[in-house]
Amino acid sequence: MPARRKRPTIRDIATETGLSPAAVSYALRGLQVPEETQQRVREAAERLGYEADPIARALASGRTGLVGVLCGSLADGWQQSVAAELGRGLLGADRNALIVDAANDRAREAALAKHLLDQRVDALITLPVDPRSAHWTDAASRTVLVAIGDALPDASTAAEIVFDNTTGVTEALRTLAAAGHTRVTVFTPARAGTPDRPAELVVQQVAPALGITASLVDCPHDLDGAAAVALDVLSMQPRPTAVFCLADSMAYGVYDAARSLGLSIPRQLSVLGYDDQPMSRILTPPLSSYAWPIDELVAAVVERVVRAIDDGRRSRRKVLTPEPRPRDSIAPPGSRG
Repeated sequence: MPARRKRPTIRDIATETGLSPAAVSYALRGLQVPEETQQRVREAAERLGYEADPIARALASGRTGLVGVLCGSLADGWQQSVAAELGRGLLGADRNALIVDAANDRAREAALAKHLLDQRVDALITLPVDPRSAHWTDAASRTVLVAIGDALPDASTAAEIVFDNTTGVTEALRTLAAAGHTRVTVFTPARAGTPDRPAELVVQQVAPALGITASLVDCPHDLDGAAAVALDVLSMQPRPTAVFCLADSMAYGVYDAARSLGLSIPRQLSVLGYDDQPMSRILTPPLSSYAWPIDELVAAVVERVVRAIDDGRRSRRKVLTPEPRPRDSIAPPGSRG
């Protein structure tokens, strides 16, 4: 078995250049030595195949170059897209993302947040399961904390990029009311311990004024789980005439359940989504939904994270408003169309 090649060290570069190890260390970090010396050291490091030890670099600089991305549920295709784009955006800013999945579980979310903080991430980005959880206060005291989607009311965040759920949910319910629906089920990722998430609160406030009886139903993001919940709801009598899903991934389960029960969309059941995943356009019929600007969101998050890490600057809250994507999944109750 061949001997493992010894990893070059700062001392090796010092021998190669005739400088002291301290001078080499300073040169590699661009500190206290002339540019000419820095260039000589970098060239020697490249010849020797030297790579900085990330642990040592973190100890010296106080930074790891790592940013945690804590997703509420990666079974949600929209969150998958956001996480992937954040990973690419952070890499472009010379940061590496550690992406983890809370699986829509409050306890798991708190445990994963602590794990990322123990890894000494330079920042923690979250799409929270429970925006009001007490652990966010601790997280904000230990690192740069940035929230996506919902604000964290009890934590001192460096930035919040939130959704205008008042506009989005109100517009969605008005669309269903205008089509004649008064019995609407709303599928939500909220759990018993998180009933006061912003979108759910808007449903409770707006629906009565529109003459809608809205039932909030907990629903997972994965297809089989969402289909099982939808099958139960659509088997009830009287069943809802419309289902409004706070994630398109849940709406896919409604389509599956409706097909199993022989219900026609939209003639016998209208369905409305809320994040306009690409798959929604190719369903039969195409799913009406609301689009959130992922490119704008990711650019805003990366910019604010880097600024907070490098300069300690906090940013004003940025609010994103959804754009309606009307398609063919909504019709009046009992429509023959």
